[in-house]
Formats: sequence, structure tokens, C-alpha cells
Amino acid sequence: MRLTLCNEVLRDLPFPQQCELAAALGYAGLELAPFTLDPEAPHLLPAAARRALRQAAAGAGVALTGLHWLLVAPAGLSITSAEPARRAQTLAVMRGLVELAAELGCAYLVHGSPAQRRLEAPGDAARAEAALAEAAEWAAAAGVTYCLEPLSPRETQWAASLAEAVAIVARIGHPALRTMLDVAAAGQGEAEPVATVLERFLPTGQLAHIHLNDRNRRAPGQGEDRFGPILATLQRHGYAGWCGVEPFDYLPDGPGCAAFAAGYLRGVQQQGAGEGG
Repeated sequence: MRLTLCNEVLRDLPFPQQCELAAALGYAGLELAPFTLDPEAPHLLPAAARRALRQAAAGAGVALTGLHWLLVAPAGLSITSAEPARRAQTLAVMRGLVELAAELGCAYLVHGSPAQRRLEAPGDAARAEAALAEAAEWAAAAGVTYCLEPLSPRETQWAASLAEAVAIVARIGHPALRTMLDVAAAGQGEAEPVATVLERFLPTGQLAHIHLNDRNRRAPGQGEDRFGPILATLQRHGYAGWCGVEPFDYLPDGPGCAAFAAGYLRGVQQQGAGEGG
């Protein structure tokens, strides 16, 4: 299990301190939300700022593993909009973030961003798929993997289950485009337990990333979800990717939540994943 911490959990700290704290807590990496780097135009982050991010991570001994929450900033983006200027801006941001990920040494990008993929008119789903097909081409050129994140039906009408996301990825058929599983979203939207869903889809090779969080949106271990069976399934199938810790409700606060999650997951793993959780 390679743990990476989604950095918005520590967003109130300067970035070098985020890296140092993540390393001290036992995380091997940080997964970056671009809006925490620049709230207006993270895809245009200056070269000096990019160097500073790499240096801070290297100095603390953590990897910069990926990007997620891709389309929060700048405001107004949409992969489904038919409005030409809005679509052009969205695609430019996506391409810029792929290039940013590669320059930071990241391995993947996770495309969630539910507000920016709403289906409101005929043709919206086709436009969303076309945007992902473009992103896959850019990702391949940059040497990274672009992941479509299935979210729960309460968050999105498009890619609202892992099966739907896998079908979208299969239709596009590009090796740089894959999907992933977010435990909170799966717990809220899938008809079967998360471990069962993983059991079915891990052998397909389509899952390139995992987000660990409870369906109550807190850290693993701070709700009712059992993570022992989830970790056991990942281990049994030889999952070698990163596991991103991504809570949304920080209890008692960001650093405390990050510390609890790391300790809990290590404890589950040490007990034997099939017994813990």
C-alpha cells in the first residue's frame, strides 16, 4: 500500500510544511489539488513556482504523485458545454494541467469535478467523452495517465458508477485513459460493497488509482466503512498504484485527520487486511 495524501487536507499550511508533515506522518506522496497552488489559473503556474514545488517535495522526501479536483479553477469550466469559448477554455486548462502534472513528476490525473460535467442539454455526454479523448492524447504525449473518476448519483449524472466509467473508457479506447475508484463515492452509489466492486473490476486493468475515504466523507476509520476487506482485495489482485487519502470533512482538523488516517490504515495493514477495518 503506497499512501499519498490529498494536499487540500493541509491547504492552510505553506507547501513546504505540507510536504514535511505528510512525510512525518508516513505518507510517501502528496496528491495535489491545483486550486491550492493557484486559485485563479493553476494550469499557468510560473516555472519558478513549479521548481519550488518540486524542490519542497524532494527536500521532504515525498513524491508528487498526481493531480485531482482538476476543474475547480478558473471558475466557469465545463466539459459538457456547447458554448465554443467556454469549451475552448476548459480544454486549454485540461491540457495545461496535464503538462503541469508531467513537469512535477506526477504519474496520473484524476478527473472528478462534478459541477463541471453536468448534463443539461442533448449532446452533453458526447461532448464530455470527446473532451476525455483529447485529454488522453495529451496524457500519452506527456507520459501520464488520465483517470475518469466515477462519482455518486447525488453528485453527477455522468459516470455515476464504476461500470459506467469503465464503459466510457472502453468506448474511447485510449491506453492513457483509465478509471479509478473513490471509496466514498462507491459507498454512496454502488449497489454492492466496495470490496465486491473492486473484485469485479480490478482484473480488467482499468483501475489506475484508488481514493480512500469513508462514505460519510471523513477519513478512513472515522465512519462505518470497513477498510480491511478493501485493502485485502487490492493486495490479492496485486494492485501496485497509489492509494490517495481524500477526506472532505476534517476531524478534528486537517493535520489531525491526516494523522488519524495514516495510523488507522497502517494498523489495518499490520493486522492483516482481511481481519482489520
